[in-house]
Amino acid sequence: MAEGSGPRLRRDAGIIGLLFASLGGIIGSGWLLGPLAAAKIAGPSAILAWGIGGIAVLLLSFVYAELATAFPRAGAVIAFPKLSHGSLLAVILSFVVFLGYASVPPAEASAVITYASNYIPGLINKAGVLTAKGFLASAILLAIFAFINTLAIKLVLAINSGLTWWKLAIPILTILVFVIVGFHASNFSSHGFAPGGTSGVFSAVATSGIVFSYLGFRQAVELAGESSNPKRNLPIAIVGSVVIGFIVYCGLQIAMIGALHPSDLANGWAKVTFVGAFGPFAGLASLIGMGWLAVLLYIDAFISPSGTGIIYFTTTARVLFATGKEGLVGGKTFARLSVAGVPIVGVIVTFFVGLLFLAPFPSWQGIVTFISSATVLSYGTGPVVLLTLRKTMPVERYKRPYLLAGGTAISYIAFIISNFIIFWSGASTDNFLFELILGFSIIYIGYEAIAGVGLRNLHWRGAWWLAPYFFGMWLITYLGPKALTGGTDTLNQITASIILIVFSVVILLIAMNSGIPDPEEAKATILAGEPEL
Repeated sequence: MAEGSGPRLRRDAGIIGLLFASLGGIIGSGWLLGPLAAAKIAGPSAILAWGIGGIAVLLLSFVYAELATAFPRAGAVIAFPKLSHGSLLAVILSFVVFLGYASVPPAEASAVITYASNYIPGLINKAGVLTAKGFLASAILLAIFAFINTLAIKLVLAINSGLTWWKLAIPILTILVFVIVGFHASNFSSHGFAPGGTSGVFSAVATSGIVFSYLGFRQAVELAGESSNPKRNLPIAIVGSVVIGFIVYCGLQIAMIGALHPSDLANGWAKVTFVGAFGPFAGLASLIGMGWLAVLLYIDAFISPSGTGIIYFTTTARVLFATGKEGLVGGKTFARLSVAGVPIVGVIVTFFVGLLFLAPFPSWQGIVTFISSATVLSYGTGPVVLLTLRKTMPVERYKRPYLLAGGTAISYIAFIISNFIIFWSGASTDNFLFELILGFSIIYIGYEAIAGVGLRNLHWRGAWWLAPYFFGMWLITYLGPKALTGGTDTLNQITASIILIVFSVVILLIAMNSGIPDPEEAKATILAGEPEL
């Protein structure tokens, strides 16, 4: 396709569309299922877990506000590491990003089916795992998400914005009703505020859907190339969505804890149960005599996860588009656009990969734990990119549209916290994740050696540090405390935490010094002032 001819991505994403794209990603199945999952792990201290998760993701969102405004491209998170460290790093991270993104739509579909199991029998078993009937229903939902994403981006964002107004209203209404009608303050202390100790709080951050929920902020980052005014729109959309999500989720967790009848806690927080627990907010609404609210919540259990599934389809397709556009993987195939300006191949691939994720993780909580670890692993490299480009492209000479104040300190803290979230995800999840990455890396490097550019021409300088980084993260988690990570108990929580902090700082320093000495493409983008579509 000749430059300037044929379909192109369209700059139709305004400030509300971008803000609601991120909010649509944040307020999905997480609000419907996350608070109860967090309470079972951490008890009332789950409120602290939402705070820790919110701060961690907010720090990452600050980093990406600077990067996305400086280099606003579709699938931007793929382009960033390519600009700073070269194509090999970008290819490996693109695979990790894709894993984290493509697994979200099946998680949202699974959440819809989980709630629906309260009035349609046979969709899940007693353990909350999808049956064959539930799998089929989830697959049909994924197909609907895919179809909507064949429409033009302006229409997709309009649909999402309409859904997000609803998705904001129902959780806020739920908070108000639960606090006013059926609130038991004694629940916050009757079985201890933190029955699982600090391990319970930290585990809840990564495994109950907390980080998974907040990571929806990335939608605006991936749609940066379609923003009508990136300099103004992106910081507001990225940071604003996390702040709003933080307020809503803390309110929901407080409402959930207070709404439980004290008798439901007779066996402790880990074994809390009640009628309709597979649809916890709707079930509680029925128990306190608010049947009308239960009906709204069952309706929302379709709308909220579906809205999130739709917008994640949108951004996952842009990630695949970016791998082709940046010349990484897929070439012209992934970079192909429909007449509506939609990365159609990405939509199709996302659908089929989503089906695959329903098989190894047939329950909502299983999928979201994997998503949290994979996504934080990919997004945790944002601080690496920011500090590397600040070193090779001094801000005094290459002005950023948005400059993050205290960027160095925030980047170090964000990188360290990101690694803690991966650690808290647990050994079994991280084993699976790093095995997938290792397998992909071997296949990709083997292909390039035999039929591609050859081993010598791969950008080893920018990517070699991933080997000690990934291995170190796996090893620390594997040796970690059994109660927190499911590890061998070789390291206690304090020792593992100290080692992880030191390890993170060392890796960040190594990564910064492994970047491209003269990032010409990044400099040209800054100096041009307009992104390449």
